Amino acid sequence: MNKLLKMSSVFAIVAGIILVVGGIWGISFTHENISREKIVTAEDSAMPGVPLSGPRSLRAQADIIREHTLKTTGGKTYAEMPRQIPQLDASGKPALDENGEQIMVNNAPRDLWVTATTLTTALNLAIFTYVFSSLVILLGLISLWTGFLFHSLRKHY
Repeated sequence: MNKLLKMSSVFAIVAGIILVVGGIWGISFTHENISREKIVTAEDSAMPGVPLSGPRSLRAQADIIREHTLKTTGGKTYAEMPRQIPQLDASGKPALDENGEQIMVNNAPRDLWVTATTLTTALNLAIFTYVFSSLVILLGLISLWTGFLFHSLRKHY
């Protein structure tokens, strides 16, 4: 029993150290990569004029990007808009080709959603990385606690 507790203690402590170091690295890596972009939240966001660095500022920026995009598209999401719309002439009427057919062009507000989705996905992924790394640290601390508990129990057997 003593040998099993000793091996379990060593394994749990080593695993705990690896998990804590890995979690801290994940948070540090994410923070460093976000900070070097020097992005500041929009003035009309929930956290105006704050450099992006942690989950709260990331969330504020992601939310305001979505809000701005919805304003630009009249409240419509990517899937709610047609891919192409009629090209308008100078008088605001649909332009026609030589056969009398409407000339269709890409729907720019719909294309804006591609950029907005890319940006918000990156911001949300960074938030997830913070949360996941924090969970890894917690699991590492639990593993360390377990290792020290096994080590303590070993002395009694």
